[in-house]
Amino acid sequence: MLILFMNIGIIGTGSIGATLAQKLMAAGHQVKVTNTRQPAELAQKAKELGASPATLQDVVQDVDLVFVSIPLHVIPKLPAGLLRDLPTEVVVADTSNYYPQRDGKIDALENGQVESVWVAEQLGRPIIKAYNNILSQTLVAGSTAPGTSGRIAISVAGDDAQAKQRVAELISATGFDVVDAGSLADSWRQQPGTPAYCTELTAPELTQALAAAVPGKGPQVRDQIMAQLTQRNMPPTRDDLLVLNRSLGMGV
Repeated sequence: MLILFMNIGIIGTGSIGATLAQKLMAAGHQVKVTNTRQPAELAQKAKELGASPATLQDVVQDVDLVFVSIPLHVIPKLPAGLLRDLPTEVVVADTSNYYPQRDGKIDALENGQVESVWVAEQLGRPIIKAYNNILSQTLVAGSTAPGTSGRIAISVAGDDAQAKQRVAELISATGFDVVDAGSLADSWRQQPGTPAYCTELTAPELTQALAAAVPGKGPQVRDQIMAQLTQRNMPPTRDDLLVLNRSLGMGV
C-alpha cells in the first residue's frame, strides 16, 4: 500500500495533541505544533515531542491537515479566518468534547446542537471529527499493529469522504482500527456519555455502540460520570475511567 506522508499542524499540546504529535512523527509525517505558552516553553515542548514549534498563524500554513486539539470553549477565540481561509483541500480535524463544567454552558449545545457541527460553525469551514472518543491514556498505550486480535477502534465522522479517508489513514498509523461513523451531523453518536465514548471497543463492537446511541441521553450520562469523578480523592486511572464509561455509557 502506498503511504502518503503529510505535513501536519496541531493546535494544542494537551494530552491528545501532544500524543498525536509524537505518534505521527514516529509514523514518518512532518508535524509542527503550537500552544499558548511563551516561545521558549513552546520550543521546549516541541523538542520533547520531536515536532517543530510554530506560531498560531504559521502552524496552519503549508500543511495538508490541521488538528484542532484544544478545550472546546477556546475554539471561538481563535483568530477569525485562521482556518476558514485555508485552501479547501486542507483537512481540519476536531478532537474536542463539550464539558460544561470546564467550558461553561453553551446554549446551542445545551439545546442539542451536535458539538462538531457547532465547532464547524465557529471555524467557518467543514471539519472531520476524530480522536475525541479515546482516552488519552489509551492513545498513549493502547495502540497495536494492524490485524492484532482485539485491536481498539476509533470512529471518524464527516461529510467529505476523501477528508475522512486521510484522517482514517492517520488513525491506522497511530495504532488503531477505524470505523466510519457517518456524517458530521451523526458525530453526536461519539460524544461524551454515549456507548462509543472512551469504551475501548473493537471495530465491530464500536459499530454496534454507535448504532446503540440514544438521542439526548449522552449529556445525562456525561454529567453522571463527572459527578462520580468529582467525589474521588485520587485522579482516576485508565481502568477507572473505562469502568465508569462502560457501566454508565453502555450499561455493562
